[in-house]
Amino acid sequence: MNKKLFVISGCSGVGKGTVINKFMERNKDFILSVSCTTRKPREGEFDGINYFFISKDEFEKNIKEDKFLEYARYADNYYGTKKKYIHEKFEQGFNIILEIETQGALQVKEKMPEAVLIFIAPPGVNVCSGDISGGLRELEKRLRGRHTEDEATIQKRLSQAKTELERSKQYDYIVINDDIERAVEEIERIVVKFDK
Repeated sequence: MNKKLFVISGCSGVGKGTVINKFMERNKDFILSVSCTTRKPREGEFDGINYFFISKDEFEKNIKEDKFLEYARYADNYYGTKKKYIHEKFEQGFNIILEIETQGALQVKEKMPEAVLIFIAPPGVNVCSGDISGGLRELEKRLRGRHTEDEATIQKRLSQAKTELERSKQYDYIVINDDIERAVEEIERIVVKFDK
């Protein structure tokens, strides 16, 4: 099998981390890509495991030298995936899962059209018609059910989710996470299609 890059995105609160972790436990020929960032390590984070922690100057130098497959800037910090890292992991015989947001995923698709984009969506999204309103209602219910965020934060997350769900229409596959086991099995079915 030619090794593949599978890019997975999903709205905040959709449970994509749980789905990816379960998938990784069951599929040992996959690794989770490690991104570069200019932010400082948090307690319990390690260089090369959670992120490659690099300086802003080094990151910007790498941007100029076109060394990133994708990158973005959030809250004054850069995050990005190096092309070299991806190719090294392919050479080591791994398929790669890259968990990033939609903006970065669409950059990847531009530079690497053979990458497979999978979006994990909340229940209520109609994949056939492209209607996302039910999914937004479900996310709002989940966010409010947590009782951890104020109204302004909830509204901000819902606005971001709407943008992400709109962008998901450009993905190769949309997986509805109404049941973790079923979502993992659906991703496994997608992956098998490329196992040639």
